[in-house]
Amino acid sequence: MIVLKSPAEIDKMRAAGRIVAETLALLESRIEPGVTTAELDRLAEQECRRQGGQPAFKGYGGFPYAICASPNDRIVHGFPDDKPLQPGDILSIDFGVLYKGFYGDSAITVAIGELDEETQRLVEVTRESLVRAIEKSVPGGRLSDVSYAVQSWVEPKGFSVVREFVGHGIGRSLHEAPQIPNYGPAGQGPRLKPGMTLALEPMINAGVPGVKILEDGWTAVTQDGRKSAHFEHTVAITENGPEILTRL
Repeated sequence: MIVLKSPAEIDKMRAAGRIVAETLALLESRIEPGVTTAELDRLAEQECRRQGGQPAFKGYGGFPYAICASPNDRIVHGFPDDKPLQPGDILSIDFGVLYKGFYGDSAITVAIGELDEETQRLVEVTRESLVRAIEKSVPGGRLSDVSYAVQSWVEPKGFSVVREFVGHGIGRSLHEAPQIPNYGPAGQGPRLKPGMTLALEPMINAGVPGVKILEDGWTAVTQDGRKSAHFEHTVAITENGPEILTRL
């Protein structure tokens, strides 16, 4: 069942989203060659708690960290570690917060130094695919319009859409109905209504769409070892269109 949120509830989600956005901005400002994702994980939890929030992922289903840190061929759910980031790497950071009973969830992909042309295009196309998904998050539209917006932008650029992981509803729970694939034909699924709150998150691979899960049981990597990018925002559908709750 899709839970519609009241204006007061969306206001609380806006507060959670602000903590997410400010924390990710802080992490992005600290990312440079030599920094480790373990350092970023500690910084994220410290900042989140300083603002009165709780890291949403830590302990969720047994996940042991505050952030998902997924460099290069890691798609999502990567474990932070002590390996220094290198020039030419990309790093996807997924981060969520629980604040006063409501969740916010967002992800960014950050370049470490200069990128090769393909990787730069991958990051830009993935970022733009999220923009296009958000633009379709309007009252009266269909849920699959959002999915189609991602796929129809990404695939003509030569990249592929990850099938195994999807966006989701969000609110009092981190994952609520509906599931939101990043592929599929337009014009299908539930009608979008004011009060819906959605975590939209395209995950796009440079090569084939296939996924492997590492021995830790969490980290998803590309089957072919090529790079992957990930962007996410928590979005509220309002009478006036989409509002991004996790943007500064």
